[in-house]
Amino acid sequence: MLIKTADYTGSFVEETKCPQAEVPEFAFIGRSNVGKSSLINYFTGRKKLSKVSVTPGKTQTLNFFDINHYLNFVDLPGYGYAKVSKTYREKWDHMIRNYILHRKQLMYVFLLIDSRVPPQQNDIDYINWLAKNQIPVAILFTKADKPGSRETSANIQNFNNKLLEEWHELPPFFVTSAEKSSGREKVLQFIESEAGMFYKHLADARK
Repeated sequence: MLIKTADYTGSFVEETKCPQAEVPEFAFIGRSNVGKSSLINYFTGRKKLSKVSVTPGKTQTLNFFDINHYLNFVDLPGYGYAKVSKTYREKWDHMIRNYILHRKQLMYVFLLIDSRVPPQQNDIDYINWLAKNQIPVAILFTKADKPGSRETSANIQNFNNKLLEEWHELPPFFVTSAEKSSGREKVLQFIESEAGMFYKHLADARK
């Protein structure tokens, strides 16, 4: 998929307030500071489309980006950030889960996993929650800045092995690096294919 236009649409705190256009959406979520904004900027080829911060917990809303007037990217707040009050964490969690569970246009949730670290239990818990609720999910292993390194390969394999303790088969997964410009084309091809299926189903429903 060639991204010709990518524009910030707006930020929202309730699923019902989000844009109502019938276009497919692809949401990005992961632990705080996993690199969501950097990856969205890399995928779209726009360095400043999504605001990048070194401060965990900076994204606090559902941030929408119009891609080619054809689909939306949605940058969701990160989870696992402890340096905010329990009230704020619960508020963000409710907002995120309400969006994921009730958004009809949502095609896939991309769960971002830091490939530099061993499997984290909160990542495992989150992807299992998505599966339990029958939410289509794909994994984006991020920050694979040393392609083929033993540590990165081992962490990815260990995460997948951890999933297979409960899963019959692995969800789609991609290895990416915004710094090394890798993984973009495969992810965009996947998105283009899934978006095409959305519009096909929409056309069939209107016949």
